[in-house]
Amino acid sequence: MKKVLFIFLAFLSFSAFAQHNDKQKIGISKSVDNYLKVVIKVNEVSGLAVGIIKNNKIIFQQYYGIGIIEDDKKVDSNSLFRIYSTTKLISTVCIFQLIEKGQLSLEDKISKHINNLPTEWQDVKIKNLLSHSSGIPDIVRFDDISVNATNNEVIERLSKEKMEFQTGDHYSYNQTNFLLLTMIIEKISGQTFEDFVLENQFSNSQNEVLFSSNSNERIPNRVQKYNYNETKKQYEKSTHIGGLRAHSANGIAITLPAFLQWSINLNKNVFLKENTKKMMWKLFPFNNKQDIFGYGWEVNNINNILSAGFSGGNVSAYKIFPDNNVSIILMYNGYKYPSFPIQYQVINHIAQLIDPKLADPFLLSEEANNKDIVTQPKITKENYGYRIEKDKVIFSYKQNKNQNPQFIKSISVAGSFNDWNPDNQSFQMLKKDENAFELSVPKSQFEKGKIIYF
Repeated sequence: MKKVLFIFLAFLSFSAFAQHNDKQKIGISKSVDNYLKVVIKVNEVSGLAVGIIKNNKIIFQQYYGIGIIEDDKKVDSNSLFRIYSTTKLISTVCIFQLIEKGQLSLEDKISKHINNLPTEWQDVKIKNLLSHSSGIPDIVRFDDISVNATNNEVIERLSKEKMEFQTGDHYSYNQTNFLLLTMIIEKISGQTFEDFVLENQFSNSQNEVLFSSNSNERIPNRVQKYNYNETKKQYEKSTHIGGLRAHSANGIAITLPAFLQWSINLNKNVFLKENTKKMMWKLFPFNNKQDIFGYGWEVNNINNILSAGFSGGNVSAYKIFPDNNVSIILMYNGYKYPSFPIQYQVINHIAQLIDPKLADPFLLSEEANNKDIVTQPKITKENYGYRIEKDKVIFSYKQNKNQNPQFIKSISVAGSFNDWNPDNQSFQMLKKDENAFELSVPKSQFEKGKIIYF
């Protein structure tokens, strides 16, 4: 009788626990769904897919709107979203798989694996490529390099340029780094980059992952990025072509189910051991002691909670909270307002709905402010703009009084400037009073005849 009673009580306890989890899951799903519908409406997002994993189980997986606009094709589980630079996370896992096998080291000089490199590149290490601290010239800065140029031709052309800075000094996002990493993966493995990825990370979902950095290539079910044309009041498909060499940097297209399974496998140590992941998510020690970045991953610590991830093309983002067993995937095909990318804010807001401790309060404040700007034009004109005084352009911003000023660490003018960088003090506004900020820029810095968005 005691055994029967004990089993019965244990069953009741388990049932109550399961019901609580189910209710919690339903509550989160409803909250996230309602929030995403607002995001879609405010930012006029055409198509979107979002997935959430908690404790290695999918607790949210939803599809919204039209993915391929010209075909009026709805987003569904077969939609292959091009994730652009979020691809780099998958490429980074490749590197750490080779490290785990003892075939590569973070401390290896790249000249150990690639022949005929320029003298100035000889001492650059694997860790510098992953942390974007190499100082090697960035391929995207040179229009005279053909999309079809071979790797050796690219290196030969870049060898004519000076190093951009001393290796290890600071973070500077650079596509050449991942071209070199691809060459190293292919040399060590004896496989193409694409085959190595599919074999080692997507062996059970190969039909749900493809590689192409050609925006003009017609591929069934692939969802491309669309840019909003303010003049025509419509979305236009991106026509950028990156070529074969860009596959490891921005070329993966993937379905949400495949991405979700990838995330589960990452968390369950299918790809990498726990210690290897911890190594990957360590902060790189930049010489300037200011920049914050890991080894191929953006790494943050908000409320003493570790998170790691990356984004791509302003249309995809991935974030994992490893100690909390939470992962979030966001993929969409465009948004109306180019001055206000939404991926980090959306991921952050979803994290808050799962657990308020996971959210960055600064991003929540920024999201609320941006929403006011795009939905209330009168507030926009009152809150930010510019004026010309003599030989200077003065940008101004006035924070809404109902927002907490303690969340404002700094305010930077963002726009289509050639050398814009939010960490560059020359683009940061100075505080005039509690809620008002200004930045004065000489008119000579603006190219005549060029339209500047900010």
